[in-house]
Amino acid sequence: MQLKQISGYIQSIYLAVYDDKILLLDGCCKPDVNVVYDYITQELNRPIEHLEAVVVTHMHPDHAGAANTLKRRFGCKIYSGCVEGEWYSGVDGFFMYLSEIILGKWVAKRLGKPRKSIWYWPRLNADALLKDNELIPGFEDWQVIETHGHTDRDLSLFHKHSKKVYVADLAVKVKNKYIPPFPIFHPNRYRNSLKKVEELKPSSVILAHGGEVSFSREEYEYLVNLAPKVPVTHWRVTKAKLMRVFQQF
Repeated sequence: MQLKQISGYIQSIYLAVYDDKILLLDGCCKPDVNVVYDYITQELNRPIEHLEAVVVTHMHPDHAGAANTLKRRFGCKIYSGCVEGEWYSGVDGFFMYLSEIILGKWVAKRLGKPRKSIWYWPRLNADALLKDNELIPGFEDWQVIETHGHTDRDLSLFHKHSKKVYVADLAVKVKNKYIPPFPIFHPNRYRNSLKKVEELKPSSVILAHGGEVSFSREEYEYLVNLAPKVPVTHWRVTKAKLMRVFQQF
């Protein structure tokens, strides 16, 4: 297995490449469909049918946005976490979805990326929902690890042979520092997830926003200490800003 990293629209894309099959470690952004296709068919000189599976770690635009389209166009399987219900459900879910699209566009602008649509259908057409410690079908050297906190369904992917672990948004790199992501819906679960990853003793930690790194004990502690004690979500942040505005009158 070779792990390939390529640049996506607003995040890094990782492909686990084998002699006769390929696993995409996350569902990317909608504009990344052609990026993945071109890399497999041109850079790797492989038929697109070698892309057998995509794991969606959570439902944000840069992790789920391309998954349904990849399945529809190329026939790959989609695997995700075993959690009941849809992440973007109800009225609150709809507005949360809108806010994530806006946040994604803001990140793209900050990165100097050209304007592209990142709208996607916020319901995942998954072939199977995997529980904690289950192996990915067809890629049994990869194990899913539930690392909830950022949302209620985050997954990390642990490669048992190399000891590398892809943690998606468990931490993000901002101004050369590794910090907790935004939002964090479940702070206690988030801290437990950091502990789970540390206890794996991975050879490296692979981030969607920050590349492949090796965290020291001090860096894990820094993330734990920096994590919020209460949920930090879109609505809570918006409400706090509105309160500050009203207090001025």
